[in-house]
Amino acid sequence: MQFDPNETAKPNGNIFALPFSQKEAKVVILPVPCEITVSFRDGTSLGPEAILKASPQIDFYDSFFPEAWKVGIFMFPISNKWKKYCNNLRKIAVSCIKHLEKGDPIKNKNLWKKVNEGTEVLADWIEEVAKENISQDKIVGLLGGDHSCPLGLMRALSKKGNFGILTIDAHLDLRKGYEGFLNSHASIMRNASELKGVEKIVNVGARDFCEEEIEFLEKSKGKIMCYSDREISDKLFSGEKWSVMCQEIIADLPKNIYVSFDIDGLNPALCPNTGTPVPGGLEFDQVCFLLRQIVKSGRRIIGFDLCEVSPSKKDDIKSDWNAIVGSRILYQLSILAIGSQDNI
Repeated sequence: MQFDPNETAKPNGNIFALPFSQKEAKVVILPVPCEITVSFRDGTSLGPEAILKASPQIDFYDSFFPEAWKVGIFMFPISNKWKKYCNNLRKIAVSCIKHLEKGDPIKNKNLWKKVNEGTEVLADWIEEVAKENISQDKIVGLLGGDHSCPLGLMRALSKKGNFGILTIDAHLDLRKGYEGFLNSHASIMRNASELKGVEKIVNVGARDFCEEEIEFLEKSKGKIMCYSDREISDKLFSGEKWSVMCQEIIADLPKNIYVSFDIDGLNPALCPNTGTPVPGGLEFDQVCFLLRQIVKSGRRIIGFDLCEVSPSKKDDIKSDWNAIVGSRILYQLSILAIGSQDNI
């Protein structure tokens, strides 16, 4: 069937209602409906479905890369098997968290063991899917789910070569096994820093972190850097241009970049239902400008994730504001990754 991007979108089960198969697409997106280690507000396991349903609203023309979509974007179907698997582990994790919140002594460590072993199984599956698609010269993106999900994809990429991580996030995610969960959403960047291929991690937008994380960052001797929300806003209020700050950020990144995008890095007005919202944050246009400057610099986006989008439980899921914003971030990540690798 001939596809006309100017006509009314016809939802077909693929992201953005695009007509591409896995074989035809350059970008393949793996949805992971997981919120096993969520520590505050739940709902992000519904993020992939909400974004899928909101995504046909998007028009494809983008002045930076007008024809990038033609190279192909495909999203795997959401796996009911893994959704059920994650939901079952979530129930165990909730009992662990409630135990900690009461301040009770830990007696049954087997519960934490089950969660930790279970999240490793999930990470192994993600890594295998990623490796298979990377071997086919695909750009792999991951759509969470909580921010623990991308570790398997990062592992797969780290076995192919060195790269840096640009993380847009209100948090540093450098805690060690937060709440006893080794693969916690609050530990993803600490775990990533231990991967052999990861040579640099640069956070942009952090505004909520603990002493343990600052100490770990300082001990990294420059491997991990942070352009905090306060630093950014102070400079903006003092008259410094965002374009100048972007060049400073880019200078700290290597040639190959993985973009890890936690939606809570944005102004919470753009993601009101995300699990751990924090006042402040980046605007949509700010982030897109930074990503475009990265591509203009000649750096390559080798993979990406978008996590922690959580739809409202009251709204129609396809018209949910969280999902609408999330789908547009996902589209930008996809076409910028395509364009950064000279695929158009």
